[in-house]
Amino acid sequence: MARIPVAAVAAAGLVGGYGVARWTKKRPLGGVALVAAGAVAAREWRERSGNLAAAGLSAAYVAAFAGSHPLAKKVGAWPAVFSVAGGMALASWMVTRREG
Repeated sequence: MARIPVAAVAAAGLVGGYGVARWTKKRPLGGVALVAAGAVAAREWRERSGNLAAAGLSAAYVAAFAGSHPLAKKVGAWPAVFSVAGGMALASWMVTRREG
């Protein structure tokens, strides 16, 4: 069975979390999506690259979420979310690319 790239999981968590919060108008529900994807990504980062990489990428995931808020005031909500999601996907790919 093919595995979904962990970079895609992390990016989808950021985009999906925002999308769920925006479309349902329930921020906690978006938070559930964000945390769920982050937990799956963290588990995969740990399995593929070890505890230190998982801790660093998890911190980057939280920083991307937090950083999207002030960035959204400058460029708009969706561009900010896509920007941080792209950055997170790149960071994840860079760390886990030697996985096999």
